[in-house]
Amino acid sequence: MTFFIQNIFNALQWGSFYSMIALGYCLVYGVLRLINFAHGDIFMTSTYIAFFVVAGLTAKFAGLAGVPLFVITLVCTMALTALLGVGIEKIAYKPLRAKGANRLYVVITALMIGFILENGNLAILGASARSFPDILPKYVWNIGPVTITSLKVLVIVSAVVIFLILQFIVQKTTLGMSMRAISYDKFAIPLMGIPVNTVITFTFALGSALAAVAGILFGMSYPVMDPYMGMIIGWKAFIAAVVGGIGDIKGAFIGGFLLGFIEIFVTAFLPSSYKDLISFVILLVILTIKPTGFFGVAKSTKI
Repeated sequence: MTFFIQNIFNALQWGSFYSMIALGYCLVYGVLRLINFAHGDIFMTSTYIAFFVVAGLTAKFAGLAGVPLFVITLVCTMALTALLGVGIEKIAYKPLRAKGANRLYVVITALMIGFILENGNLAILGASARSFPDILPKYVWNIGPVTITSLKVLVIVSAVVIFLILQFIVQKTTLGMSMRAISYDKFAIPLMGIPVNTVITFTFALGSALAAVAGILFGMSYPVMDPYMGMIIGWKAFIAAVVGGIGDIKGAFIGGFLLGFIEIFVTAFLPSSYKDLISFVILLVILTIKPTGFFGVAKSTKI
């Protein structure tokens, strides 16, 4: 029982990362019907941004540490990563959208942006892995035979808070309602006076900022960074979003935790080399039974 409970907390932590990244995929797809395959590499880049922000802050303010350092790093990294996301949208996606390019070309562009981020990082910073610095002091709590760390709790709570905030933004705010309206009919919405480009820019900024939160927490939890760290976790988060129901925030959130639980418990009972094989087989079976995912809804297109 102790082993089982301990792995539940491990699965919640690992699933939190998938959920936070999957929510970014979900946002962009919900508005543009675009799979932003560069999102995993935006997550990777945010971790490097946080690394250099911490280095700059500690060099400038020698006594800065703990919670103040974490909060300032979080805010700066979210802002810089949001700017990166907006820049990618303006440079790569907006021109294609303005020309009415086929969706296939936009997908290829997204893949290209991911490769540029990976190989640009490799060219500028080199292939050597870097160690993410300790920002917050770590506390360990023993609840009976179960061990829980403060970082694990922070990651899980952050994922839940982000999900609730995102639900509020999408369901209750004017921008959120505009996002939902564009996803419903992007051609008629401009006629109603809704600034489509502004809403799209906000969507990319928000999705990239979510990737930044995941990036910092991931770096603190698993402090070895490399230029390709976002590729695998990004693809898995995308699959989690599809299983949950791509375009549905609740589905992306639950899909991330589902994948986290599958991977952790497969690793707990079987050799780790089976983790990806069994995880993807299970997810494939789920999609075979319900192709739209748990919360997705099939939509018809008029021709």
